[in-house]
Amino acid sequence: MGISEKKKGKIAKVSGPLVVAEGMYQSRMNNMVWVSEQSLVGEIVELKGDLASIQVYEETAGIGPGEPVEDLGEPLSIELGPGLIGHIFDGIQRPLEVIREKAGDNIPRGLLVPSLDRGKKWAFSPQVKKGDKVEAGDIIGLVQETSLVEHRILAPPGIQGEIIEIKEGNFTVEEVIAEVKGPKKTVGIKMIQRWPVRKERPYREKLIPRGPLITGQRVIDTLFPLAEGGTACVPGPFGSGKTVIQHALAKWVNAEIIVYVGCGERGNEMTDVLLEFPKLLDPYSGEPLMKRTILIANTSNMPVAAREASIYTGVTIGEYFRDMGYNVALMADSTSRWAEALREISGRLEEMPGDEGYPAYLGTRIADFYERAGLSKCLGKDERLGSLSIIGAVSPPGGDLTDPVVQGTLRVVKVFWSLEDKLAYERHFPAINWLNSYSLYQSMADEYFKKEVNAEFVKMRKDAMLVLQKESELQEIVKLIGVDALSPEDRLTLDLAKSIREDFLHQNAFHEIDTYSSLKKQYWMLKLILFLGEKCQTALSRKVPLEKLLNLKVKEDIARLKLIPEEQLDKMELVLNKIVNEIEAFTKE
Repeated sequence: MGISEKKKGKIAKVSGPLVVAEGMYQSRMNNMVWVSEQSLVGEIVELKGDLASIQVYEETAGIGPGEPVEDLGEPLSIELGPGLIGHIFDGIQRPLEVIREKAGDNIPRGLLVPSLDRGKKWAFSPQVKKGDKVEAGDIIGLVQETSLVEHRILAPPGIQGEIIEIKEGNFTVEEVIAEVKGPKKTVGIKMIQRWPVRKERPYREKLIPRGPLITGQRVIDTLFPLAEGGTACVPGPFGSGKTVIQHALAKWVNAEIIVYVGCGERGNEMTDVLLEFPKLLDPYSGEPLMKRTILIANTSNMPVAAREASIYTGVTIGEYFRDMGYNVALMADSTSRWAEALREISGRLEEMPGDEGYPAYLGTRIADFYERAGLSKCLGKDERLGSLSIIGAVSPPGGDLTDPVVQGTLRVVKVFWSLEDKLAYERHFPAINWLNSYSLYQSMADEYFKKEVNAEFVKMRKDAMLVLQKESELQEIVKLIGVDALSPEDRLTLDLAKSIREDFLHQNAFHEIDTYSSLKKQYWMLKLILFLGEKCQTALSRKVPLEKLLNLKVKEDIARLKLIPEEQLDKMELVLNKIVNEIEAFTKE
């Protein structure tokens, strides 16, 4: 790209990741720039006269005043096309595997590597023919990117006209595969598109979510469900299991495409993902999970400003696959690190700080990010629905939920999974506090459960929540006067609540069977636990001794329900009969 002399400036000041350049007369906000002789990637975040403040997405040590700055004349953009799936990129979409082959384990500054492989040829199969009318969003052809993902090549936004040429065969992403004659000129379509990361991709209409995103985590699916196209916040202190739950969701959620953004987290956590995901099999197809996953790694030892770019890079890639008609799930771990990057740049720009030093526009930026989620009617003549669900982890200092990032997030998301370190230290996973968490998608999920699982499921969920709330009240009494002072009915309630907590809500993320539970299995598990509680209360009213009911043999079977494989759920019926027989035997005595 040739740069005119008018678009060149020079460095006036360097302050960490912030560089101020002078002589930037024709520059615009959010334009990409190359900073210094090393061509470091940056983005203009403030303009005053001919002075441009630039946040640099690479280490600025060693550069100084007088070095050149070149404005590239376009906003910070990423490349979209075949070759995204199964790869790991940094915050500004540089492919880390390619960089390692070229430069070793450390990323050298200023290294420019194309995000998508320019040499690889993809088998393109056209879906339109010469003479067809096309508009933005129409599927003009297909590429089988992996065995799990059919990459749909779309007419880019702004395109409308008649196909005058369409090719079939093997092409690189930069070769023209179709030509469209528009009202003013003929445009060549390639498999690659560029899109500014801060700009939301267009859609025809946003719809109200219609069904839950099935995660296989019992506490989430049954008690606090997330919708397809919904937003969720997972705040919690250090060690409460935010990353573990994000990994579990990335593995088991029933979305077709997974985008996992490691934003400012420790390098070893992203390494776990990189080593584990290629070995994991997708529960829906049996293929390796990486065949439908894109990873964006911006770890804590990478430049702080690039954390912000990584969030936008991830959500733009998610929108791109949503436009094809896929259900996409984006995991961001953690948005607190992104907010810290905003605070760093804001401080260096000498802006008036808001709460705890964060910029006053923090809430707006958080809302802009989460509002890019949703169930959408895609562009194009064919009726396609796509969804983008966003699950953001938040790491408030000490688990303080009054932290500005948590509060800013809770104002815009509709699901709150409150993680507690106390539960995590008790080895209760997922450590989601069932008394503090909530989901605003519950009524939509209830309708789905009635149709797809069992109408009884909805009542059972409410009953389970009532038992857990009752347990919380009884625990206060127990702390004061001891468990023996409770009535037999209340002691049975405590026993039932313990069973719900330990046998249903507790889940082992590393056990091959317990790590995932289908909705049908969740229904049966909860049904049997509540059925046993109900039978025990009835037996107690018929003068069966409390001790016998607290020590039923069938409780061992209840504890092992979580280990019953999905294909053997008929064993649940046997446990039901066992409960009836054992209680009846005591009643007869």
